Amino acid sequence: MTPVDDSPPPAAPRAAGLPRRLLRPAAAVLSGLLLYASFPPRTVWWLVLPGFALLGWVLHGRRLRAGFGLGLLSGLGFMLPLLHWTGEDVGPVPWLALAAAEGLFIAVGCLGIAAVTRLAYWPVWAAAVWTLDEAVRARIPFGGFPWGKIAFGQSESAFLPLAALGGTPLLSFAVVLCGFGLYEAVRQIMAYRSTGKIPRAAVAGAAASVLVPIAGALAALPLVDDSAENGTATVAAIQGNVPRLGLDFNAQRRAVLDNHARRTTELAEEVKAGKEKQPDFVLWPENSSDLDPYLNADAHQVIDDAVKAIGAPTVVGSVVEKGSDSLRNTLIEWDPDRGPVDTYDKRHIQPFGEYMPMRTVARFFSEDVDRVQREFVPGTEVGVFDLAGTKVGLVTCYEAAFDDAVRDTVTHGGQMIAVPSNNATFGRSEMTYQQLAMSQVRAVEHGRAVVVPVTSGVSAVIRPDGTIVEKSGMFTPDALVDEVPLRSSLTPATRMGPLPEGVIALLALAGLGWVTGSALRARRTARGAGK
Repeated sequence: MTPVDDSPPPAAPRAAGLPRRLLRPAAAVLSGLLLYASFPPRTVWWLVLPGFALLGWVLHGRRLRAGFGLGLLSGLGFMLPLLHWTGEDVGPVPWLALAAAEGLFIAVGCLGIAAVTRLAYWPVWAAAVWTLDEAVRARIPFGGFPWGKIAFGQSESAFLPLAALGGTPLLSFAVVLCGFGLYEAVRQIMAYRSTGKIPRAAVAGAAASVLVPIAGALAALPLVDDSAENGTATVAAIQGNVPRLGLDFNAQRRAVLDNHARRTTELAEEVKAGKEKQPDFVLWPENSSDLDPYLNADAHQVIDDAVKAIGAPTVVGSVVEKGSDSLRNTLIEWDPDRGPVDTYDKRHIQPFGEYMPMRTVARFFSEDVDRVQREFVPGTEVGVFDLAGTKVGLVTCYEAAFDDAVRDTVTHGGQMIAVPSNNATFGRSEMTYQQLAMSQVRAVEHGRAVVVPVTSGVSAVIRPDGTIVEKSGMFTPDALVDEVPLRSSLTPATRMGPLPEGVIALLALAGLGWVTGSALRARRTARGAGK
């Protein structure tokens, strides 16, 4: 049986000049802004802790309707600035619609958090409810949208080793638990000052909520290992750049292809001159050739010439026609002697970008939906290429946000991970840094080096410990050449797969079920007394 927390709440803090009835709504918005500020490109990851501490104060003991409303304010404070990049070239309406939808998910989660604050040791239940809410957002609707998962803001965090232990769900859970635990510790201190009593169980629970996540992160440190278990490979990541920012870059498909071919040929000349090491293989980004090389002989020749010049197998991101009315976002393994020899089709394709669900409804929000005239279809096979003897797991851009898409490449033998991406549509926004942080978290989660070749954003080489060792500038042609460690061991997070998330979800459901059952029993008791 889970006891109900009946320790007296502290008096609400006062804010000079702010009407008391507006204090919690203002604090809810501020809590969301603190969560946003903890995300890259800023390195103040620790702001997430006061953010959740403040959210804990906002929601603690609130009725469900108030919890929903305050949660919505917090969700909008978080998601509106975080997702601003989604309106970079399509205007504010799609951005506002997406942020509002994500804010509603958070509002429902906060309703649940308000409910479980009635339980003893509520920070545990509340952190589980938040993590469950993230799990739901990552799956529905249209395959989910995991952007804004708290774990993705922790790429430079002291909590990051927990990703190797239980993946992004455990990392999110621990960080949220610590934040709520901080508020509970303050609440108990204020209660003691008010009553002079020390409820030992409540104080112990508050201390554990703060200290256990910290101790867990320290204990998980030995799991973070960047040693070369299977030797090393020299990899080159090509960033060719695009002629113009925004959606119209696709209208210049040949120029984008030429840029990547040219930078690869320049790298070949640098190798011959002894300025760079000969790469074992080369990675081009997503959309580096939007001209289908299987149908366009000219594009085929440009790619083949560049690959022959560098003399190494090259992964080329292309758009490949599938029938007369659909496309595939495809990575092609291009051999310098045999040409295209293998492909990987992106499995998690982007709704309202690569395909258009509810087109008629979406058109009310933006006329840009009609830019998507031929829709992409998803692939079904896990992508692992054998590049010069190295097993490289392939995760295309948007897929890096999905736990299963990354994990599959490692369990299928990937000794390192490549994340070819294209973010030219999003200009100089924070999107490229947010996505890069995901790759840092994935590196630690699975104990693999991650190489991120990008058309125009920030390309990078990441060690298995999450450290960035090579990085390009934005909208700058570049070639990153680095020797990366290859690994085959599996972290506990990789081995357990979705199990930690499932356990946390069951914990959340147990807490919500207990609160619901208690409320129903109380109603029945009240009705019986009334008779």
